[in-house]
Amino acid sequence: MIEIDGSKGGGQILRTSLTLSALRQEPFRIDNIRGSRPNPGLKNQHLEAVKTVQRLTDAEVKGANIGSEKLEFKPKTLKEESFTVNIGTAGSITLLLDTVLPLAEKLDLRLTVKGGTDVKWSPTLSYFKHVKLPLLKKKGLNAEIDLEKTGYYPKGGGEATLRLEKSDLNSFSLEDRGELQRFEIYSKASKELEEQSVADRQADEVARIIKNSHISVPVNKDISYAETSSPGSTLLVKAVYENSIVGFDVLGEKGKRSENVAKEAVQKFKKFHASEAVVDEYMADQIIVFLLGSESCLKGLKSTNHVRTNLETVRQFGYTIDAEEDEKLINLRSRV
Repeated sequence: MIEIDGSKGGGQILRTSLTLSALRQEPFRIDNIRGSRPNPGLKNQHLEAVKTVQRLTDAEVKGANIGSEKLEFKPKTLKEESFTVNIGTAGSITLLLDTVLPLAEKLDLRLTVKGGTDVKWSPTLSYFKHVKLPLLKKKGLNAEIDLEKTGYYPKGGGEATLRLEKSDLNSFSLEDRGELQRFEIYSKASKELEEQSVADRQADEVARIIKNSHISVPVNKDISYAETSSPGSTLLVKAVYENSIVGFDVLGEKGKRSENVAKEAVQKFKKFHASEAVVDEYMADQIIVFLLGSESCLKGLKSTNHVRTNLETVRQFGYTIDAEEDEKLINLRSRV
């Protein structure tokens, strides 16, 4: 049984372990789950990820309960199925979907998840749909996601459906992001914030800052208002390069001006654009599992603890992936 130490990271170590256990049909045991977090152990969204992969693999599981810091997972098979998962809180829908997304290598799947679509400490659904899926399509991933309802903290109430088609995931090489081609701005707010034009103001401020920064590429805006159980707003600044796609999202908060939400998102973009990175910080650790099992190369990941702990995890499952790191960036090369 593969032994995983979760003390140095958060939920990503667990999610990666579940994914690779399902793909390789290898059992694992993880101790000190989310050990580096102030509130370690399984929370709702982590527990539902365990139950989801358990259902897809008929796994024998020990320790699958709220607060558990240890888990044993023994998969028996990998089967195609369509079902609904209810996180029961405003826990992140996108992080749960990240767990099953690489399974497109082996199966067709239709999965509906209820919970939080746009919450702290996780990519927004806009990021998942407009940045992650289009970038991974370059590797051959066949996946689509539909948003049924937006869910903000604290009530959640969001719903989204992911459809996976069995995919031939080919080798992936990304060594230079190329020239910046355009921006896409996705700005959304609750219906109750429409009177204050929150989504419009977020998008307009992004466009204004970009124009004043003398960045001469097209800027497209997608502005919407949604019925939600809790009020909130979301802003995604998507930057499309010749060879890559990156995204920078920010959540609106009570007392935080829409213009400040916009400034924060653009500042994230500018920091990235001034670097030599090829993918944004969110994508850096999440894309690692898509490099495995093929001759793939990715140059220019921002060096973060998430990236390093995820590399340790995939190596525990027997994958060969080389990393060259300096003080700012990591270059990865996966070998068969």
